[in-house]
Amino acid sequence: MGLTITEKILASHCGKKFVEPGEFIEPKVDISLSNDVTAPLAIKEFRSTGTKKVFDKNKIALVMDHFTPNKDINSAQQVKYVREFAQEQKIKHYYEGGNVGVEHALLPEKGIVVPGDIVVGADSHTCTYGALGAFATGVGSTDIGASMATGKVWLKVPQTIKFVYKGKLNKWVSGKDLILYTIGKIGVDGALYKTMEFTGEVINKLPMHERFTMANMAIEAGGKSGIFHVDKKTVDYVSKRALRKFKIFESDKDAKYCDIIEINCSEIYPQISAPFLPSNAKAAKSLKKTYINQVVIGSCTNGRIEDLRIAAGILKNKKVNPNVRTLIIPATPAVYSDALKEGLLKIFMDAGCVVSAPTCGPCLGGHMGILAAGERCVATTNRNFVGRMGHVQSEVYLASPAVAATSAIKGYVADPSEIK
Repeated sequence: MGLTITEKILASHCGKKFVEPGEFIEPKVDISLSNDVTAPLAIKEFRSTGTKKVFDKNKIALVMDHFTPNKDINSAQQVKYVREFAQEQKIKHYYEGGNVGVEHALLPEKGIVVPGDIVVGADSHTCTYGALGAFATGVGSTDIGASMATGKVWLKVPQTIKFVYKGKLNKWVSGKDLILYTIGKIGVDGALYKTMEFTGEVINKLPMHERFTMANMAIEAGGKSGIFHVDKKTVDYVSKRALRKFKIFESDKDAKYCDIIEINCSEIYPQISAPFLPSNAKAAKSLKKTYINQVVIGSCTNGRIEDLRIAAGILKNKKVNPNVRTLIIPATPAVYSDALKEGLLKIFMDAGCVVSAPTCGPCLGGHMGILAAGERCVATTNRNFVGRMGHVQSEVYLASPAVAATSAIKGYVADPSEIK
């Protein structure tokens, strides 16, 4: 019987020829990741084991991205604790200050994650790296503490759902629209503890930044991971950045899937996920004059340079609605630098936007854009739960950069086709 790409990666890291869904395994990890919120807990768990040294100082990434630049005394103490640990352990991949970016955009950009890897992170959107053909999943801080000590993680082999995207994309439809539509179709628990394997003619044509977006939101369907096959686009992206050699795995033709779901992309139009679940997806044009107070364009989901180019293309020579605070957050310093060189930041500022340093910030209701009671926000982020971006009586609408930029101009949830 054939194996899926996920099963092959997991088996290879266990020194086995095959694994099967439901089997409990303890594979070696290539990267163990945590941030300023989750790393302190992981470090305490690491120390509780009595281990003096991490398993490999080059395979641990600590990214201070959630509440930085430090928003208050507590966040400053968190970062100080992690910084001192990184210095003590001589951690190679420690990022703070001018080097920090949103972790799930930063690690691929830096070539830290490569195809065939197993990546565990104390952050649910660690599944982003599946765009590179890696098995990547979010785990608890206790698991990260253990992985830093042992170099392994304990998990159950997930079943795999194969998603086949067919047809032709309509104008303005992007990877963000595809994943919102997919989550709307199967629900927030439709892929519970399963791998979402993204395939099909439409996927083959998607650029890397849109694949990252789709893999990033696999967790919003309950997925253990999301994964793409490695093709020329992947290799071209990775070859320019990779810090080490990598191995490419492919699903066998006779691989066994627990389900195969086909999606006709010709039926998909720019999406919006209304409160209070990512699965509450519908065509943006179906919402009639839903007025908003804020727009956020950024995050680990849509803060890459390509996302900013799309937003800038819509905002150029226009002004955002005076009633809409519009926040632009480049995901990494490199993205910020490229946006500056390309004149995108000037376009944003001329349009009346606020440009921030790289941070997770408002996505998790941290800082740099918290909502008051009754306020609504269109965001390119990944979650719109109750109170996600601030007050429990606020609302978040998830969308692509194109829908977000259009909405910023109109002052209400709008389809990009409304821009002349």
